[in-house]
Parts: sequence; structure tokens; C-alpha cells
Amino acid sequence: MALFLRHAYIGGMADLFAPAAPSTVAPTAAPLADRLRPHSLADVVGQEHLTGPEGAIGRMVAAGRLSSMILWGPPGTGKTTISRLLADAVGLRFASVSAVFSGVADLKKIFAEAREHARMGTRTLLFVDEIHRFNRAQQDGFLPYVEDGTVILVGATTENPSFELNAALLSRAQVLILNRLDTAALDTLLARGEAVEERPLPLTPPARAALIASADGDGRFLLNQAETLFSVDLAEPLDPAGLASLLHRRVAVYDKDREGHYNLISALHKSLRGSDPQAALYYLARMLTAGEEPLYVLRRLVRFASEDVGLADPQALVQCLAAKDAYDFLGSPEGELAIVQACLYLATAPKSNAAYSAQKAAFRSARETGSLMPPKSILNAPTRLMKDVGYGKGYAYDHDADDAFSGADYWPEEMTAQNFYRPSPRGFEAKIAERIAYWDRLRRERQSD
Repeated sequence: MALFLRHAYIGGMADLFAPAAPSTVAPTAAPLADRLRPHSLADVVGQEHLTGPEGAIGRMVAAGRLSSMILWGPPGTGKTTISRLLADAVGLRFASVSAVFSGVADLKKIFAEAREHARMGTRTLLFVDEIHRFNRAQQDGFLPYVEDGTVILVGATTENPSFELNAALLSRAQVLILNRLDTAALDTLLARGEAVEERPLPLTPPARAALIASADGDGRFLLNQAETLFSVDLAEPLDPAGLASLLHRRVAVYDKDREGHYNLISALHKSLRGSDPQAALYYLARMLTAGEEPLYVLRRLVRFASEDVGLADPQALVQCLAAKDAYDFLGSPEGELAIVQACLYLATAPKSNAAYSAQKAAFRSARETGSLMPPKSILNAPTRLMKDVGYGKGYAYDHDADDAFSGADYWPEEMTAQNFYRPSPRGFEAKIAERIAYWDRLRRERQSD
């Protein structure tokens, strides 16, 4: 109870740090997740790499000194719980604020209260939930109070701090990564819930496994689902089909403009590059079932066709553009099969980044030598003046040669011939490599004559 009496709330109360009123709700009527809230860091499941004796948090608590930190992890993994227990473990006053509901005025009041308590010898642990939702200027506002020790800042975020938090703030705080809860951790939570309820969940073993899988690593979601199951009167334990009809699955965590989006498209791209059609199809399905825009996925597949397959299989680009046309014509869900087909084609195609490498090398050379004139022999001469100064003079028309190859030098006089494109020995590019080698040999022979 002492832990909760120290909890501070934002929300229009007369005293921002007034202790919460004693609860009039019977303990058994409180939500199951609240009844199972850990009372010590040792009770936190799934984050032993941080809270254990060798973990960063465990070491700080053992030393009795905390540094500011950012807790980064998926929903339902214990960020809020850990922050509360940290304050209790080292004897700090606990205050909290949500970036969703608070502004500059709220923060100023918090810092003023923290300074007043510091004068009385009590330091404050300030927990900031959803800290990434504060804008850059608001984040900068934390800096002087963190630097002078007015507060120990513990921020919680589900978003990648590298993208969402100021560099100055990150330099003053450790980033600690919380893991998605694994099957063992989730099973431990269910067992604790059953102990509190003093009865087992009304599930068959396969249904219990399905319930854990449906939580997708979110402990809070799992306990809420378990509470629903405890509240219903069932004659027989549910099997997986019965469980599915009673409960809804957790919606996959996926923000189309944030890290989940970039993580999955990266995983898809690298699975394709690694020629693993099964993994590529899995990540494609993850994106589409989570609501990703199919045309975005198609754009990435088209890019991959040129970057990672290229001329090793020229049909790869054709397949992707055909899939785009098919999706435009059919829409969802029918048109998504064409996206799957393009994905599988790319994963199983021979791979070459020769065109991609050639582009980078050629563009770099063009930036460095962009003012050099081509040989006059290959310049058009639409006027008499241009003919008089030598434009087009001596041009060798390749089709006049028996083998349709003149072997002429097309490079600027001030520049030696470059070798940007190096075909791979895979797929169609093996034939291209043979052609280039043949032309190179003829060119050397004819230019030496």
C-alpha cells in the first residue's frame, strides 16, 4: 500500500502529488492484472536480463543509486511496474506523468514540487509514460532538471528512442530494452492468476497454449483474457475452437509509420535477398494482415526486383509490375494473391546487385566528371556550324560492320574507360557477361589496328 500512496497523478486534482484515497473496492473485485502487480523487482517476469543480479537495474538497485533511463519495449511487458518498484527499492519519492495528457504547465508544477522535496532531502523518480509523445521542445525541458539531479527520469516508450527522442536527452539516460514476454513468462502469469483465483482456467491444455499464443507477448492482455475466462460459467473446459469463439485475438502491434513498419519491411527485404521464400511469405503476411497498404509493399517489391535480382532474371521486374496491375484491377483480398506470387518469384529468382552497384558507381563518376565533353564523333550535327567544327565527323555506324559492332571509343578524351557494370555469374547475367567479354575482346582488337 505504501507504494501506491506515493504514486502521483496528473488530471486536474487540487494537489498534483496528493496520495490516492484508500480504495473502497474489495481486493477480489479489483482487476486481475492489478491484483497480480508485483511487489518487488524479483516478482517481475520476463525481464530478468534487466532486473536480475547481473542486469543493469539489478546492479543499480544493489548499489542504491539510480541513473536516468528510458525503458523501451512492447506494450504489456512491465515498464510502468518496474518504474514504481524502482522508486520503492531505493527510497525515492515516485511521481508520474503521461505525455498523452500533460503539457508544459503540468511539467513545471512537477519540477517545482520535486525541487521542494529535494530541499527536504527526498529525491524524486519521475516516470514519464509514452515519453516519445512529447515534442522536441518539451523533451529539452527535462534536461536541466535531470542534469542537476532534481529528478531521476524514467521514461517509457514503445517506439525506437533513436527516432523519437532528442539526442541530448538520450545522452543523459541509459536505454534499457524490455523483451516481449515469452511463452514461459506468460505461463507464469497465468499460473499466478490461477493461484489468486484458487481455481484453474477452464481450458484444455491445447486451448491454454492457444491463449498464450494469442497474447503475442503482452502480459496485460493475457491477464485480461484470463479474467474474462474466470468470469464465465462453463460446464466443460474449452478447447481451442471454443476459446476462439469466446475471446478475440490481440491485434498485432504495427504502426504503419513507425518502427514496426520498418522492421517488417526490412525483414521481408532481407528474407527475399537470402532466397528464403517461406520466411519472405511470412513477413509479407505479417504486414498485409496487420493492415499495411498493399501498394506500399508492391513498391518495395519493385525496388527489390531491380536492386537485388536485376538482370540475373529480367522477368522479376515484369512480374512485380504485373502484380501491381493485377492488384489495381482486383483490389483486396483477391489481388493480394498476385502480390504473393511476385514475392515468391523474387525469393526464388537468381540474385544479383550488379545493376545497383553499377548505378552507384556511375552516378559517383558522373558527379566527379560532369563537365567532360563526349567525343565529337558521337555528337549530333544538326547545323552547318556544328559540322564545320567536327561534330559527327568519323562516326562509325555499328550496323555497317559485319557483326554490327564497330569497337569505337565512346568515352570523353580526358577520361579512361570505366567498368561500372560487372555481371554476376548467375541466371541471365551469365549470358550477359559472355557478351560483354566478347565485345571487350573485339574492341581491344579493333582499337589496336
